Amino acid sequence: MHHPKTLISIVGPTAIGKTALAIQLAQHFGTEIISADSRQFFKEMAIGTAKPAADELAAAKHHFINSHSASQLFSTGDFEIEALRTLNRIFKDHDLAIMVGGSGLYVNALINGLDEMPDIDLAIRERLNKQLEDEGLTSIQKQLATLDPEYFAKVDQQNPQRMIRGLEVFLSTGQKLSSMLSATKKERPFNIIKIGLNTDRAVLYDRINRRVDKMIADGLVDEVKSLISFKKYNALNTVGYSELFDYLDGRLSLEDAITAIKQNTRRFAKRQLTWFRRDEQLKWFEPNQSAEIISFVEDKITAK
Repeated sequence: MHHPKTLISIVGPTAIGKTALAIQLAQHFGTEIISADSRQFFKEMAIGTAKPAADELAAAKHHFINSHSASQLFSTGDFEIEALRTLNRIFKDHDLAIMVGGSGLYVNALINGLDEMPDIDLAIRERLNKQLEDEGLTSIQKQLATLDPEYFAKVDQQNPQRMIRGLEVFLSTGQKLSSMLSATKKERPFNIIKIGLNTDRAVLYDRINRRVDKMIADGLVDEVKSLISFKKYNALNTVGYSELFDYLDGRLSLEDAITAIKQNTRRFAKRQLTWFRRDEQLKWFEPNQSAEIISFVEDKITAK
């Protein structure tokens, strides 16, 4: 069956240069961008999420940036529904659309669709939330690592919501969440071209460290101070925010908090790569190969 419309998906670790590439492609092909970055949805968080700058947002039309409040729950299921709707609108005027982001679960939701999730025993969820409050994230992480090591290995381990999700599914159903994720792919009525960006690890880690320094210079500490009232929301329980809350609470010096952000971001990048490398359909490029990427996309489109 011939599908004339095409989604170009750009993935890769944090700080690799996905935004710059997406904008180049959007300008070259005259189309729009869907962001699949689970933190850039939230309008209250800007510096710590490395959102595209105002001039970048003006350079190409972006969707799902500043689209929600951190106080709203915006799940992968919500994203699948809303992103498909947005994609349909883009495809009315364009043959191509671009999705860019490092949040594997959200990318997967749009490309493959989500499986029907089982009903959760809410008493179990409540108990796990209490356990998180009383014993901290480590006890949740340990439990999940034992019960569903596959899910634990591929998901953001610093995100309490994701950790509790894996545990509550197992404790409610006796089945691992990892065994339920996209066992069956939904057929999408458009072609998908998958591009991955990566580079030498030392280069990537250097980019991460520099980006964190720039975030601090751009006022990340003040941003986090302004978000103290949002501290309880899951979106803020993430790298770059939780370490600075620890600093503001007097648990870490600023220097140690910055070191921890760099370290946790590097770990996060490593997990992102582990996740994306499982997809054999991804074609990998270096971040500076935009000309080669454009040729690759054009060849793919004309071949179809």
